[in-house]
Amino acid sequence: MDFAEQLKLLIDKIIKYKEQINTEEATKTAFIMPFFDLLGYDTRNPIEFIPEFTCDVGIKKGEKIDYAIHIDNQPTILIECKWCGENLEKHDAQLMRYFSVSQAKIGILTNGIIYKFFTDLEETNKMDSKPFLEIDLLSLRDNEILELKKFFRSNFDINSILSTAEELKYSNAIKKVFLSQIEAPEENFVTYFLNEVYEGKKTAQTKEKFKGLVKKSISEVMNDIVRNKLESALVGKTDKKEEVIAPEENIKVESVIETTQEELEAYFIVKSILSEFVPGKRVTYKDTTRYFNILLDDNTRKWICRFYGNSQQKYLAFPTGDKQEEKLAIGSIEEIYNYKDKIKDIFTNLDK
Repeated sequence: MDFAEQLKLLIDKIIKYKEQINTEEATKTAFIMPFFDLLGYDTRNPIEFIPEFTCDVGIKKGEKIDYAIHIDNQPTILIECKWCGENLEKHDAQLMRYFSVSQAKIGILTNGIIYKFFTDLEETNKMDSKPFLEIDLLSLRDNEILELKKFFRSNFDINSILSTAEELKYSNAIKKVFLSQIEAPEENFVTYFLNEVYEGKKTAQTKEKFKGLVKKSISEVMNDIVRNKLESALVGKTDKKEEVIAPEENIKVESVIETTQEELEAYFIVKSILSEFVPGKRVTYKDTTRYFNILLDDNTRKWICRFYGNSQQKYLAFPTGDKQEEKLAIGSIEEIYNYKDKIKDIFTNLDK
């Protein structure tokens, strides 16, 4: 059973029992510890997953945070837990106090349903006021599963996580702002469109009239985008990996290439592995009808690896010195991490 399926079982459990859970301790036992079990942490090991970890704050001695995860004998992740019915907004400051007096680089605030991930992007050793990642298990998206996989104990790499944290933080913030404006456009947002399309006087009455029009227009654009993607996906399922010949005209029609979630996951894993050596923008990809190519500097001659995922047996291929490839069978996307050293060596050779 893969990680996504295991998460689904935990989410089903949360939905079933959350109304009956009335305490923080019950939340920890039923929801929070099983979540970290799925990430590969030994929650029963008091040396690695330390309960009631002491974080002395100023003159206050004996202050304790719910859990601290030690990696390589260093406190790396602090976890502050709340009851599953608790609103987390008012508890950020509490975690911030603990974070500032520890060596940990990741702070997690959770009620077992929502997980907020913090670090110190803005000022060293001072936890940011906003999380770089926030996940609600009851409305979990595929891309968020990919982000959670970065926290697996087996391949935990703090440098890799921090290298993408800033982009992730502001990208998520921009999405939230955009979604809020779609739902209820503010005056400045409406005024921007007015200035672009309306030559008359921008009165309060005009702005109010355009407010509904802006919301309607953006919704229609979003619906068009979704419809086009669905139509492309349907065509892709029919025509992917095939060349269609028009009998009468003998014309070759281009195959529709559909980049799958699994292929993107392979790309992000390789990008994560190389994050400590190369800026993320230099690692790119190009999908083809036969394989998914992961490239350096968007150069097809500088391919790092290829993922073959169109059959039941999946393969990962690496370039060899004679312009051929070494093709290796893999059982799951996560097995790419097993070739971390090989990926790094290939990058080093390509970047000479």
